[in-house]
Amino acid sequence: MISERAQRVPPSPIRKLVPYANAAKARGKKVLHLNIGQPDLPTPPEFWKALHEAKIAVLDYTESGGMPAFREAYARFYEEIYGISLEPAHLLTTTGGSEALLFAFLTLFSPGEEVIVIEPTYANYIGIAWATGVRLRPIQSYIEEDFALPDPSQLEMAITEKTKGILLCNPSNPTGKLYSEKEVRQIAHICRQYDLFLLSDESYRDYCYDGQRFFSALEVEGTEELVVVVDTLSKRYSVCGARIGALISRNKAVIEASLKWAQARLAPPTLGQIAGMALLSLPKAYYDYVRETFQKRRDVLLQGLRTIPGVQVATVQGAFYLMPRLPISDSDAFAQWLLERFDVEGVTVMVAPGTGFYSESKRGEQFVRLAYVLDIPYLEQSVEILRAALNIYAREQVPIL
Repeated sequence: MISERAQRVPPSPIRKLVPYANAAKARGKKVLHLNIGQPDLPTPPEFWKALHEAKIAVLDYTESGGMPAFREAYARFYEEIYGISLEPAHLLTTTGGSEALLFAFLTLFSPGEEVIVIEPTYANYIGIAWATGVRLRPIQSYIEEDFALPDPSQLEMAITEKTKGILLCNPSNPTGKLYSEKEVRQIAHICRQYDLFLLSDESYRDYCYDGQRFFSALEVEGTEELVVVVDTLSKRYSVCGARIGALISRNKAVIEASLKWAQARLAPPTLGQIAGMALLSLPKAYYDYVRETFQKRRDVLLQGLRTIPGVQVATVQGAFYLMPRLPISDSDAFAQWLLERFDVEGVTVMVAPGTGFYSESKRGEQFVRLAYVLDIPYLEQSVEILRAALNIYAREQVPIL
C-alpha cells in the first residue's frame, strides 16, 4: 500500500489532462495549449552560445548551493536590473522555482504548522503542502473584485497559534493579479507584527503591464529576517527546461538550513547555470520586449473573452494568466470534453481546470486558467474555439463525467 499522503495529494490541474491531449493529437487533432505556462518566445541565442563555448570535457556536479560564479551573476543582475542589493550568499541555486518552493516549505514550516495563502492559488502550493505536512489556510479573493487582496483584517483574523507564515504569489499565478507596493507593505507589516515568514513567489515579476512597477518583498525595510523569495529563470527567459531558479533571503539561517536539502539532492543542473549566467547579463531592452509582447497578448485574449456570452473575466495586471468564470458547472468535465469530443476544423484548446487552484475544489468548478503563451493569431483562434465550444456544450447539456 502506498503512503496516505501519496493517495491524498491532488494531481496537477495543469498536467493531469495530458493523456487526453496526447490521444487527441494521435487522432489527428491540433491542440492549442493554454493550460501551461510555457512561453513560446525563442530562448535567447546567448543561452546556446554560452553552452557552445563552454567546451566541457566532463559534465560534473557543481556545489550544492550552485556555482559561485552563477550566484555572483544572479546578485549582480538583481542590483543592475531591479536596483535590489544582494550578496551571493543570499542566494541558493535550485532546480527551478518548484524546488525553491519545496526547500522553503521544508525549511520554514514544520508538519502541522499553517501558512496563509490567497485563493485561487498556484496549484503546486497545495501539492507541496500535502507533501511536507504543512496546512494551507486559504483566504478567498473574488472575481467580482478583480481578485483583489482581501482586507488586512481578514489576514489577521486567520492567524492562529499554528500560523508560521504568509505565502504570496506576486504577480499571481493563476489570476494575473499584481499586488501594489502598499499591499506588499501591509502584508510585511502583519508578518513583522506576528513574527511570521513572508514567502514571496516572484517568478513572474518581469510581466507587469500598463506601466505599473513591480514592488518586491525584498524592498521592505526591516524585514530582512522574515522575507524569503522564490525566483526562476524559466519564465523570464523562456528556458523552462533548463530548470534553474533560486531561493533568496538575507536571513543567513534560512539559507544555511536550505543548503542541507540542496545537499541531499546533490547539485542543481550544471548546464543551466553555465548558460544562465549569459542570460542574466542581457540588457534591459530584453525585458521591455518580453513585457510589451505579453501585454499585447493579454489585451487580445481579454477583449476576445469578454465578447463571449456568459464569460466573466477580471482585470489582469501581471503574469501571463487569466482565470475566467465560464457558464459551466464542472471545469474538469469541460476541459476533458474539449479534448475528447470537440474541435473546430480539427483544432481544439487545452485549458487548466480551476478546481486544482483551490483547497476546496468545488470553488473552482466554474473557472479555468488560461495561459496566453501563444502568438496572437493562436489566441484569437482559441477565443473562437471557446465561443463555439461553450455554445455547443450548453445546448448538449453535457453530463458531469
